[in-house]
Order: sequence, then structure tokens, then C-alpha cells
Amino acid sequence: MVALPRRALASAVLAAPALLRPGAARAAWPERPVRLVVPYSAGGVADTIARTLQPRIAEHLGQSFVIENRTGASGAIGAGVVAQAPPDGYTLLFEGATFATLPEVRRDLPFDYGAAFIPVVQVTTQPYIIGIRAGFPAQDLAGFVAEAKRRPGEVTYGTPGVAHIGHFMGENLQMMAGIRLEHVPFRGGADVARELAGGRIDAGIISYSSLRPAVERGATLIASTAGRRQASLPQIPVIGETFQGYDMSSWTGVFAPAGTPEAAMRRVAEAIRAALADGAARQRLEAAGADPVESDPAAFAARIRQDRETARRIVAATGLRVG
Repeated sequence: MVALPRRALASAVLAAPALLRPGAARAAWPERPVRLVVPYSAGGVADTIARTLQPRIAEHLGQSFVIENRTGASGAIGAGVVAQAPPDGYTLLFEGATFATLPEVRRDLPFDYGAAFIPVVQVTTQPYIIGIRAGFPAQDLAGFVAEAKRRPGEVTYGTPGVAHIGHFMGENLQMMAGIRLEHVPFRGGADVARELAGGRIDAGIISYSSLRPAVERGATLIASTAGRRQASLPQIPVIGETFQGYDMSSWTGVFAPAGTPEAAMRRVAEAIRAALADGAARQRLEAAGADPVESDPAAFAARIRQDRETARRIVAATGLRVG
């Protein structure tokens, strides 16, 4: 055994506490690429928002920011991937309001959304839009409701999945309008838009950005789910103008696995805020019908609790259950 010189030994002992301090261990985060799991198909609202901000986030972090689409089960497949990932900040979830609605009706989930994740930062808020296919025998919400009353259970509408926020929006409309529609779930908003453009479903309740390709193929936008008309989409009436009190919007935000170091979450939130401050990025988001949000974890958590309460009321009124 070789003995260390006394001076070298003393230096090693003094350096050891600094190496073991949690802050020192995390000071260089991120040291490798960060993965953002989007649990919906490419081209949908969540994917569009994430990819709009991706370059600026990567620039701020000083590392690659990789977007991975893991679709299925109304977002639960992608969420499950993140829930099982090491809580080191290198795997994150980019979800919408379905984060709040899905656990209220799915009893077969292999993880608890509330316990498995920590809200990091809200990114945007956006209403969904009802679009109807070309050739549908109505051109506005009143006509759509009248057609649904004439053919109960026959008029179809698509959303990005069972118990997705879009599904809850449709359930709420049916309840308030006294109609019965046939829900058709898909893996993401882009899939809904494709089927709507092809005339294989009568309507879709998805984001404005997802609906635009269908509009180019003749679909008509008849109503927004927001409580009031958006400044960026003033031509689209809101459902509440016909059915007073209807007010539902979606959002997007970033979540980390429970146990993720606070320093990593702060860095992610800072990077996202920096990306949202970019003028060109904000313009692209607003053009897609998504409004950037100034938020902190506490405000974001409060929004999630509010949406869960809304989901519970709709479930209690409609009896909606899945699994």
C-alpha cells in the first residue's frame, strides 16, 4: 500500500465535502441531452407548441432538447414512460389538461398522476374549437345541435382520446345542449383533423392549430370552448354565446417525475420562460391559437386542482367512466 504525502491527504479530505454537497453535484445540470415526452401524435397542439419552443429551450440549457412522441391511451402511455424514468430531470412530460381529467375516469392506470409527477411550469392556455366536416348539413353551432337532436347518437365527433379534455368538452356540450353524440377517440389532434378532412367523422373538438389542415379541406369552425372570444380568433363564436355558462379551456405544461431535484426543475422553468419571451416564438404560438402563460409551480398546481374539480362535476352529472 502506498501512503499519500501528508499535504496531498489533507487536500483530499478538504475537497471531499464539496464533492458530496448536493448543490455541487447538480451545479453542471444538464450535462447531457434532456428528453421531453409528448404523449400525443406529431402535428397536434402539444407537439406543435413543444417544437416551436424547442430551439430556444435548447439554447438556454446549453444541451440538446429532444422531443419524443409516445402516443396512446389518452396520454397515459407517454406519461407512464416518464413516471418510470429516473427523477434526475433528464426525462420530462409535456401534457395538457388531460393530466387533470384522465385520472377522474380511468381506474386502471398503473400509476397515480398526483403522486408520480411534480408540476414544473405551465406553458400556454388555449381553447379547443369545434370543427365540422365539409358537406355536414349545418354551418353553425345552432344548426349542429339541431342536427344532433334530429339524429340522436348518430352524429360523430372526434377527440385525442377517451377521457381527454376534448372528450370532457364534448360531454359538457351534450349535457348543456340536451343532445347525444357518438364519441370517436384518436391518438392525437392531428389524427382527428385527418379523419375530419376525409369526411369520416362529422366533427372534431381539438385545437385550432390541429384543425387548420382540415379547414384547408373544407371543414368549418363553428365554436370555441372558451368563455369569451380570443383576441387572436375573434371571428370564432364561443359556445357560451349559445349555452350560457359554458367555459372550458385546455393548457400545456411541463411535469417532472416525483423526486426530481429542485435545481433541475428551476433550470427547465427558466429555459421555458426564456423561450416564451422570444417574440417570434410568441407570434407563432398565438397564430396557432395558444396564449403564452406567465406562471409559477403554485399557480400551475392550483389550475390543475380547479380542472380536476370541473372534471368531477361532469363525471357526477354524466356518469362517464372508463376502465
